[in-house]
Amino acid sequence: MTAATADVVVIGAGIVGAACAHRLATAGLRVVVLDRGLPNGEGSGASAANVHAQGIHTRRPGQTVPVDIRRLMPLQRAARERWDTLDAELGRPTGLVAGGGFMVAETEEQVADLAAKHGWEAAAGIVTELVDGDTARRELPLLGPGVLAASWCAADAHADPELVVPAYLAAAVDAGAEVLPHCEVRELRQGATGWTVVAGDREWSAPAVVDAAGPWMARVAALAGLRMELTPLAIQMLRLPTGPERLPWLVQHVGEGFSVKEDALGRVVVGGGWPAAPWQLDERPAVDPASTRGSRDQLGRVLPALARRPVEAVWPGPLGATPDEMPVVGPLLPGLVAVGGTYSFTLAPLWADVAAALVTGGRPPVDLAGLGPERLLRPAGTGG
Repeated sequence: MTAATADVVVIGAGIVGAACAHRLATAGLRVVVLDRGLPNGEGSGASAANVHAQGIHTRRPGQTVPVDIRRLMPLQRAARERWDTLDAELGRPTGLVAGGGFMVAETEEQVADLAAKHGWEAAAGIVTELVDGDTARRELPLLGPGVLAASWCAADAHADPELVVPAYLAAAVDAGAEVLPHCEVRELRQGATGWTVVAGDREWSAPAVVDAAGPWMARVAALAGLRMELTPLAIQMLRLPTGPERLPWLVQHVGEGFSVKEDALGRVVVGGGWPAAPWQLDERPAVDPASTRGSRDQLGRVLPALARRPVEAVWPGPLGATPDEMPVVGPLLPGLVAVGGTYSFTLAPLWADVAAALVTGGRPPVDLAGLGPERLLRPAGTGG
């Protein structure tokens, strides 16, 4: 077995692992990135790729635990600011489209949710504007008649999932990182001076390991003897062809997991929440026709003109979700850091800064209270 050393081994080459690798490598650390498959080959590459600035929806269809959107807001603000300089930092395009967006409400309860969210956003320094349905339709005539109110945020954005991770990894390699696909970690041993990581026929010794394996984070933690409770699932996205109507902004729904935008080719991408077929980690995720119908029905209510277009593609995207629907960021054991969980696409640039601070002993740039992995750890051999 070939043995080597590194300063940090990053496990997972999705958006979080790629961002961490870049940030650590540019800090002068020797970084090795290991992925069980192809970089960007799972959830990150299949993401709806929204870059959230205003508060998100509280639930996806079928989601039983609401997101603590108030807790996420300062994190979203900090992450959104990082996205603005990312193309220049990486020296490559990420496909960021920062045109703004509406979040819509269709019931009086949802209108009240928009108003509460607006207050939390103001407290977090996020600028939003509440308008009634008629005002929103004057700005965006594509909105359906059932939209009662909307929240406008000029900082809402989306990026290209096929560009972001390759840009991060290429910039990490430029800074000296080594990226190894099809190299699944099978041993993770803690020693007196750090960690031994075994993957394929190779072995690395490193003072620090970053577990950024997305839905497979708990499996990596288990290699270190920890039982971390995650609830991974797959959601699905739809794509509709170009048409005569143009959608200039991101549109989201305050009460349901739902997002709609145009990609660089003018195609409409619908995502954000409807679940794919029930999924196990050892399987390939599959689409659920009932969710395709549900997503199209949503689109028919919110943006009816777009819903008349045919569906040209449907695909699932795995998520490393947690039982409380919140991110998980912090040390699992000395030198072993977990980074990921919910809304990782938006938060990845921020999580990279956090991971670098945790690895090097610095101070994280944001408050991590309540987000640490200790809340998800269970005694070995217990159920639930």
